[in-house]
Amino acid sequence: MADKLTPQQRSANMARIRAKDTKPEMLVRRMVHGMGVRYRLHRKDLPGKPDLVFGPRRKVIFVHGCFWHLHACRDGRIPASRRDYWAPKLQRNAERDAEHLAALRAAGWQVLIVWECETKDLAALQSRLAEFLETEE
Repeated sequence: MADKLTPQQRSANMARIRAKDTKPEMLVRRMVHGMGVRYRLHRKDLPGKPDLVFGPRRKVIFVHGCFWHLHACRDGRIPASRRDYWAPKLQRNAERDAEHLAALRAAGWQVLIVWECETKDLAALQSRLAEFLETEE
């Protein structure tokens, strides 16, 4: 049986989980940069601090981890252990995402969400980004 983590160990583990510059985010950033489109990162004045912001185009991209944002894929499910801890935490993340999405759209921004699992098919991701940004592939 696995040992239980102390609160200090759990806190240290959670502190190592990145919010910015994740592998999926870096992949999307490199792909968009390769298309010749420039962007700003994590603008604090916009709801949800979008990962990529295309100001003149009024478009933003969020790169979400399937687990943390409860995507409807295999990786987006709530863990079986400690459900009382994880369920409310992950549900609140999803609610917050919906609030940010609504606020951005109400302010006239177009939003694209790229899920971590979608970064595995690079050709499809490239096409989706090009279509959203209205660029040639």
